Amino acid sequence: MEAYKEEFIQFMVDSNVLKFGDFTLKSGRKSPFFMNAGAYVTGTQLMKLGEYYAKAIHDNFGDDFDVLFGPAYKGIPLTVITTIAYAKLYGKEIRYCSNRKEVKDHGDTGILLGSKLQDGDRVVIVEDVTTSGKSIEETFPILKAQANVEIKGLMVSLNRMEVGLSGEKSALDEIKEKYGFEAKAIVTMAEVTEALYNKPYNGEVYIDDDCKARIDAYYEQYGAK
Repeated sequence: MEAYKEEFIQFMVDSNVLKFGDFTLKSGRKSPFFMNAGAYVTGTQLMKLGEYYAKAIHDNFGDDFDVLFGPAYKGIPLTVITTIAYAKLYGKEIRYCSNRKEVKDHGDTGILLGSKLQDGDRVVIVEDVTTSGKSIEETFPILKAQANVEIKGLMVSLNRMEVGLSGEKSALDEIKEKYGFEAKAIVTMAEVTEALYNKPYNGEVYIDDDCKARIDAYYEQYGAK
């Protein structure tokens, strides 16, 4: 495993973003692990997170895009910090854009925050995690309704490696097949397990035999083929 991936996994644990236990996801699935990007709350955490996203986007999609789009609500700060990090690391000025949950009818009207989308814009979508692909199902028509944009790809921090809405392929593979763009992650859950299983970190074993058994059982039910 690349060093930066192990570093990112430790960063998620240190930030109390990646947790192990019993959780009910938005999809209704009962999961033995949970990732909550809303737990990144300090300036240092957000600065580092933006840099991880910027590096992953640069490695997977290069500089061939104009706008970062983050679905409301967690995608809003993700686009801001990643846009800043991208300018710092690669010297490229890209624009950020997010959607509102409700259309604003006064002042800065419309459904978008940040940059307006323009015909021909090349867009990379940024999210914290995609479990079933439902969020992209909601986001895609919003983007296409604003302008004739080209979506270059999706970047998430964690690939949960479980089936999407079809119940067969992974959510990220399903997105690629349905919408025609690549969906990538900084790390996969398999890499998380490899890095933490029976390996003490800061004096604690986060994935012991019991936790590993519950993760394996979860993937027996929801894991992508």
